[in-house]
Amino acid sequence: MNRLDKDTAAAVNDAARLELGRRSLLDFTRYTMPGYQVHWYHKLICSRLDDFEQKKITRLMLLMPPRHGKSELVSRRLPAYIFGRNPDARIIATSYNADFAQSMNRDVQRIMSCDEYRRLFPRTVLGGMDKQGAADGTYLRNMDTFEIVKRKGLYRCAGVGGGITGMGGDFIIIDDPIKNKEEANSCVNRDKIWDWYTSTLYTRQEKNAGILVTLTRWHEDDLVGRLLNAANLPDGDKWEVISLPAVRESCDCPYDPRMEGEALWPYKYDLTTLATIKTTVGSYDWAALYQQRPSPGDGGTFKREWWRRWTDDDLADLEDYLQSWDCAFSCTDNSDYVVGQVWARSSSNRAQRYLLDQVRGRKSFVETLDAIRALSAKWPRTQRKLIENTANGSAIIDVLKNEIPGIKPVDPKGGKIVRANAVTANAEAGNIFIPEDSAASWVSGFVEECVLFPRGAHDDQVDAMTQANTWYNENNATYRLNA
Repeated sequence: MNRLDKDTAAAVNDAARLELGRRSLLDFTRYTMPGYQVHWYHKLICSRLDDFEQKKITRLMLLMPPRHGKSELVSRRLPAYIFGRNPDARIIATSYNADFAQSMNRDVQRIMSCDEYRRLFPRTVLGGMDKQGAADGTYLRNMDTFEIVKRKGLYRCAGVGGGITGMGGDFIIIDDPIKNKEEANSCVNRDKIWDWYTSTLYTRQEKNAGILVTLTRWHEDDLVGRLLNAANLPDGDKWEVISLPAVRESCDCPYDPRMEGEALWPYKYDLTTLATIKTTVGSYDWAALYQQRPSPGDGGTFKREWWRRWTDDDLADLEDYLQSWDCAFSCTDNSDYVVGQVWARSSSNRAQRYLLDQVRGRKSFVETLDAIRALSAKWPRTQRKLIENTANGSAIIDVLKNEIPGIKPVDPKGGKIVRANAVTANAEAGNIFIPEDSAASWVSGFVEECVLFPRGAHDDQVDAMTQANTWYNENNATYRLNA
């Protein structure tokens, strides 16, 4: 290829990139931010933001872990892209405080001032740099507001609680309205954010306005929690929700192509890094900030503060050892887990029950048999092996009943929630003891599943626990092996 052909090919390629950059947010971002690292979920987010810009979606939530690129797309690139396609648009952008909102304002202006942007959208021009506006003094450009020269376009930023009077918005963008855990845990602060949203921000909508909420979850009762509760009302706003956990927990989400257990952005946060983060921040904050499923601070079937912790000194006083097994229907990538637990209760205070050990995993039928054999060998004092007489449990009972003594079929009464409610009094009274978090790797996950129940992704540990404690409730007298 000669020099002329190369120049022609380069010109054609640049023209194609320009045209693509005018048509999609993803290509716009690539053009104005060379070297931008694109993963599958960035494409997903950009496709939804394209629909938002075109008003195909007017209520959109993007829920993501920290530092995964949501603000770059939502608060920096999207406003600039909207103005390029529609210089008459009016955008209101908000965040947890004015300083952060103003920093986003400056970033949007920088993007719109770069050479790449001017090539893409030459008719979208900002005013002058002085505080009063352009050279003729008519177009504002400061840290709170800027206008598009000779068009109706206007951008206004504000922190939560800030005033936005005097203008309406075609696009309202809310990026992380909560700053930190202290604010999230304050009911007063959550009420303040809600009152500001309903009485100030929401009333700024122009006809057919779009509202975009993007955040990292902190609390079940945060702005997203309240908006989703309101969506259940007959006339409530209906939201499209894209929720992306740092590690995928189930395989029933149509827009998430990952297998269970895969990281969201392994290029930046691989599973080893995420495991360290989980250990550092703790299971409670991990579930909220990184998995986008905050557990209830109060309410729910089981409360976090109900669980008591046993010490080695407590174990000398135990009797009535039993195993409780919750067996899955099948062994697939998205099937339920098989859980086996070892329990005992105090001989001096028979209301007190102790969870001593647990095994959990996705297991085939044969692997489940081997797990029951292994736990029985490890804990020979378990007089009863409670196995739910459903799913694979019935077949397991048939195979093991003549091999392992104490196999006891259990026919569950009522649904999972009913059975769980039947033992909440035991937990609330402080009569259920579990190991310290440092004693076993499964303990924190057990607590989180209980706190999230029945809204969590899994309930197998809860099922095994309620089965064991229901047995104790119904069998107060010390039982013998053949009773």
